[in-house]
Amino acid sequence: MSLLKIKDNRTNKKILFSDIPKIVDKVANKTLEQLERAGIFIFPEHLKNADDLTKDQMILQEVNDSFRTGNIMGFIGCGNERLIIESRFSQNEDYFFQYLLDKVLNFPNIVDLNSDSEQSQRLFNFLIFLFPHYLKTAMRKGIFKKYIRQEYNNDNIRGTVDITRHIKLNTPFIGNVAYNQREFSCDNYVTEIVRHTIEFIRKKSYGKILLAKVKDEVRLIAESTPKYRQCDRQKIIETNKKNILRHAYFREYILLQRLCILILQNRKYQTGSGTNKIYGILFDGAWLWEEYVNSLIKEKFYHPMNKKSSGAQRLFSGNSGIIYPDFISCDTDERIIADAKYKPLENIGNKDYLQLLAYMFRFDAKKGYYLYPEVEDIADCKMWLNSGSTFENNVTPRKNICVTKHGLKIPINAKNYEDFLAMIKSSEFNFLKIFI
Repeated sequence: MSLLKIKDNRTNKKILFSDIPKIVDKVANKTLEQLERAGIFIFPEHLKNADDLTKDQMILQEVNDSFRTGNIMGFIGCGNERLIIESRFSQNEDYFFQYLLDKVLNFPNIVDLNSDSEQSQRLFNFLIFLFPHYLKTAMRKGIFKKYIRQEYNNDNIRGTVDITRHIKLNTPFIGNVAYNQREFSCDNYVTEIVRHTIEFIRKKSYGKILLAKVKDEVRLIAESTPKYRQCDRQKIIETNKKNILRHAYFREYILLQRLCILILQNRKYQTGSGTNKIYGILFDGAWLWEEYVNSLIKEKFYHPMNKKSSGAQRLFSGNSGIIYPDFISCDTDERIIADAKYKPLENIGNKDYLQLLAYMFRFDAKKGYYLYPEVEDIADCKMWLNSGSTFENNVTPRKNICVTKHGLKIPINAKNYEDFLAMIKSSEFNFLKIFI
C-alpha cells in the first residue's frame, strides 16, 4: 500500500505525490462539491454551501510545480493508495486532530486506531464513527417509506393474481390465491441496508457505545424491518447500489445510504477491489477549531453560526448588512467580541482586523480577541486602536479599545494520546483564565 501523510495549509512539491498518482488525478484542482459527487464524504454537510468555498479550499490546488493544501483535514483512498491530511499544528502522530474530533463530534476514544498498521481500516473506523450523526440527521424526516411489491398467498385477494406462482403453490387448489400487491412500506431496501449497517456496527468492540447515542433511531429501524435476515446482506447491498436515491428532498437519506454501502463494503475497498473508486472523509479544520473553542467558552459567549444560518446579526436598520460574529459575550456591561482563527499568530491581519473592528463597533465592545492555536509559548499580543492621523502628526494609541491575539498552546511532544490529553487540559485551563 502506498501511503502519504501531509499537513493542511502547506505547499509541497509534486514529486512528493509520485506514489499516489490515482488520488492526485482524482482530487487535484477539484472543488469539495465535485469530490462529494465522486464519493468523498464532506463534514459538515453544509460546508459546500458556505461563502468561503474558494479555490483555496481545494484539497490539492496546483501551483506551478507544487500542490497546495487548504484548511481541509482527513483521509482519502483509491485502490491501494492512501492520502492522509493532518493538522499543521501537530508533529508525528496527529493527536490534535483526533482531539478535535473527540470534542466536537464526540467520537469514541480513537487512540486505539494508532495501533492499526492498515491505514484503510483507520479510515473506515472514522466512517463508522460518523454513522450515528448521519442516522440521526436522516431520521429527523421520519422513517423512510417507499412503494414496494409484496407477494401474498391467502384467500384475501387485494392485488394482481400471479398465475405462475399460484399454480406452483396452490396445486391442488385449497382456497388460497397467490397475488402481488404494491404497498407503501417502511421495510424497503433503504431501511434494510441501514439495519444491516446497525447490526454490522453492533458486532464491533465499540459498537454498543456508539449506537447508544442513537438508541431511539436504532429501535425504530429495528421495528420497521421485520424481514431483516443477515444472509440477505449482499443482495441488499447490490439492490441499493442499483437504486441510489436521487430526489433532493431525501438528501439526508442519500448520504446515509451511501455511507451504509461504503461501511458494508469495507473489505472490498481494503483489498483494493475497484482500483478506480475513490472514497474518504474530509473535515473543515476551521469549522472544527471554531466548534472546539465554542465547547470551551460557551458558558460565557453566544455563538452565531454562519454555515447553519443561525444567530444572524444585522449591521444596519432595515435588516441590512447581515453578519455572523464567531462569539459575542453574554456580559452586556463589558461586551467582548471573539473570533476563532485556525491559523498561526503571524497570519492574522489585514481583513481579519477590519472584520473584528466592525463587529466591535456594532456591539459597542471595547475588547476583541483572536483565539488561535499555537505550538510555542507565545505571550498574548495586545494591540491598542490608534487615534489621530499621520497627516496631522497626532497618532496615539487609545486607552480603552484593545484587540488581543490569545493562543491556546497545542502540545507537540506528547508520548501518546493519554499524555496529550493531560497536557491539553492544562493548556485549556491557562487559555480560559482571561475569561474568568
